[in-house]
Amino acid sequence: MTASSPLNLTDDEWRKRLAQHNAEPLAFEVTRHAATERPFTGRYNQHWAEGRYGCVCCGQALFTSDTKFDAGCGWPSFSQALNPEAITERTDRSHGMVRVETLCSQCGAHLGHVFPDGPAPTGLRYCMNSAALRFEPQS
Repeated sequence: MTASSPLNLTDDEWRKRLAQHNAEPLAFEVTRHAATERPFTGRYNQHWAEGRYGCVCCGQALFTSDTKFDAGCGWPSFSQALNPEAITERTDRSHGMVRVETLCSQCGAHLGHVFPDGPAPTGLRYCMNSAALRFEPQS
């Protein structure tokens, strides 16, 4: 890895990179320290435009609007990833719960969690933080 690789950035470099991408103020804490935005407050919770959602830190494509659905949970929810290799999953035992955390496979950004209570055909609900996402409208 080179010093310019997103995986080697310092906290200050991450903050600068996120500011350059007009990320929400909470983006750094969410993506680099696994914070969670409050439910029903994220810019993409009730966002229904057609396009692609990528990682706010590195731009890797993660989800498309055709897999987004209203789960009523207060966070943007998707039934499947655009490419399964784009998301890394790991067990999260924080806050007295056992959940599956989702991270960007390219830069390690915390995205949210995935739950087995989504719609068919996958049965999955990728519950993401808006602050971890960057939307690109369909052209």
